[in-house]
Amino acid sequence: MSQADPSEISRLADATCNVLLDGLTDAFLLCDQDTLICYANLAAKKMFPGRDLIGRSPQDLFPDSRFIELIDACRSMGSSVRRRLVLPQQLSPLGSLENRGENCWLIDLATLTKKDHPEARLRIMLRDLTAEHQSEQVRKDFVANASHELRTPLAIIQGYLENLLEDGGIRDVAQAQRFLQIMEKHTDRVVRIIDDMLMISRLESGEAASLRSEPFEILSCVHDVIERLEHMIHTQEASVDTSSIDPQLLIKGDRFYWTQILFNLVENALKQNPKVGLKVAITAEVKEGQIMISVTDNGIGIPTAHLPFIFKRFYRVDINHTNSAIKGTGLGLSIVKRAVEAHGGQICVSSMPLQETKFTITLPS
Repeated sequence: MSQADPSEISRLADATCNVLLDGLTDAFLLCDQDTLICYANLAAKKMFPGRDLIGRSPQDLFPDSRFIELIDACRSMGSSVRRRLVLPQQLSPLGSLENRGENCWLIDLATLTKKDHPEARLRIMLRDLTAEHQSEQVRKDFVANASHELRTPLAIIQGYLENLLEDGGIRDVAQAQRFLQIMEKHTDRVVRIIDDMLMISRLESGEAASLRSEPFEILSCVHDVIERLEHMIHTQEASVDTSSIDPQLLIKGDRFYWTQILFNLVENALKQNPKVGLKVAITAEVKEGQIMISVTDNGIGIPTAHLPFIFKRFYRVDINHTNSAIKGTGLGLSIVKRAVEAHGGQICVSSMPLQETKFTITLPS
């Protein structure tokens, strides 16, 4: 049996090692004794496309000063360092490719000896945690906002309960009746907030993937919405025009969520324009191979500065609310956006103050 060539064994071992390192989803870099990159795996090359990594300083790729401080600490201590860094968009290692705003990275560093590698003296691993970081921030904001939204009506209910329980509070029938009516309004608000939070939680938890999708007439769905809002429409002497909806037009989706989408859009128009005489128009048509659904009103409109944020959770444009008014939950338009996207569609909004505010939904036909 012939003896294996040691150089060939070394070459095969290096090739195997490269295959394994290229299989990593994290960027893997090795630096020599001058802290210049001498190896980069496939993930690193994809992370920094168009850049020649070999021979460059890691600082060229990761400009934040804290990264260099971590490298210095790792080399001075001779031990591994693992740290999570949150960066503003302009300091992202992705440079001009970064469009996610605040970004987050896991930095894993370790020193190497000659026994570990003939050239490398520092190992760097970069893991992009931006998606997880942003999800965590959304969760924290959701909890904080939900707590605030629930605390306000509950504090009001508690205050009126304390007044009723005081000596003589219930004996004054007229005052007790007024207190109970106020408490009922705020109880309804708590129930609405909880219902909306449960709905948006279902849409964002993956449950939307199991929507009950079946064809239904969009006009019938619109009629259900108008019926539910009939009292509000009558009180405000508003009108809802559905004449531009094709009565034969079918869309495929979960009717429950589509009813909620249209209900929230029409209700939002009514709430933001409480003065009498509002005109709302709902249209639905097939245009250029896509289904276009719109809800338009001729009310006060949405200020331009608010337009980029109105689909955010708990964001409200309370132009017309008095201090005593029962405000919306701030979740309605966020639910609309998530539900539309769950059906493979998109929604956008345009507004010309005192002329027209229009929400447009585009769906694949």
